Amino acid sequence: MLGGYWGAMAYVADAARERGIEVVFVLPHDPPVIPPRGRGLVSIDTGMDFKGRSVILVRSSDALAALGGESGTMLEVLMAYSMGIPSVVLRSGMPSDTLERLGSGGGRVDSRDGPAISFVDTPEELARKSLEAARHGRQI
Repeated sequence: MLGGYWGAMAYVADAARERGIEVVFVLPHDPPVIPPRGRGLVSIDTGMDFKGRSVILVRSSDALAALGGESGTMLEVLMAYSMGIPSVVLRSGMPSDTLERLGSGGGRVDSRDGPAISFVDTPEELARKSLEAARHGRQI
């Protein structure tokens, strides 16, 4: 599941499609880029703004993989954390890297017992840890 078809999400979608992996786009109203159509591609037009769409995207996820981003990415990571959904963030030099400095450290933002936010240095680690987290599922 992806929140759209622009930026890094387009690269992920294209790579998944080349490998025969189904891609579901959870779109905000008036997305900046319309995703391609075709076999294995599903677009859900939520009719919501970006923040509203993020609730559906995160709530529907077994785990969240964040490639790095700005406030929208940060919102999704914190939302996943609060919902007990494991999240993994790629250190990218983008504002989302600052999430690592929140709270008491160790990926804990507050006193919740759910999964901590994990931070990794490579896309390969992001993929591996995200899949592993998805297998374990939600913890709240």
